[in-house]
Amino acid sequence: MNARHHTAVSGIGQISLEPVEPARDAAVVHRWLRDPHAEFWRMGGLDVGAVEEYLSGIAADPHQDSWLGRIDGRPTFLAETYDPAHVLLVGVHKPEPGDLGMHLLVSPPGDRPRSGLTGAVMAAVMRWCFDALGAARVVVEPDVRNAAIGRKNADAGFRVVRDVVLGDKVARLSTCTRDEFARSILGGPR
Repeated sequence: MNARHHTAVSGIGQISLEPVEPARDAAVVHRWLRDPHAEFWRMGGLDVGAVEEYLSGIAADPHQDSWLGRIDGRPTFLAETYDPAHVLLVGVHKPEPGDLGMHLLVSPPGDRPRSGLTGAVMAAVMRWCFDALGAARVVVEPDVRNAAIGRKNADAGFRVVRDVVLGDKVARLSTCTRDEFARSILGGPR
């Protein structure tokens, strides 16, 4: 999980990913987490210092990474990747070689929502997980109540494995291989 930078061009602009720098990026991530659309992250009550501490904890862990996504140079999303054999899903999911856990937080739409933004970001992050990070299969565990991300995951080719309890959250454990993504709405021919 050590790809340092990745750039792709989509219908919404040039999408790039780079490692999060906690001190630099905490304020923008804090703003995104405080928005109601991020309610399922359950971090809206954190202050900027706590967000920086959270991001620093990820940076210090050899089994997970956080990435700042930009569109045309503007911070637009946060992606987190992790090894499910060591983080979050230990004892809940039997990892296969090449499994890579992923979380995605897209910035709030603001005054000028961009149609297709979340789908383009999801597609770019999935391609990056497979191509730059070498995943054989991407694993996600969104809150079962998050219908919007459930639909987006289905559009990306994720298959629901089962619902699992992760702390105080009931999560919908789902997986997606490179082939499943390639056959999906978001991963099909560009």
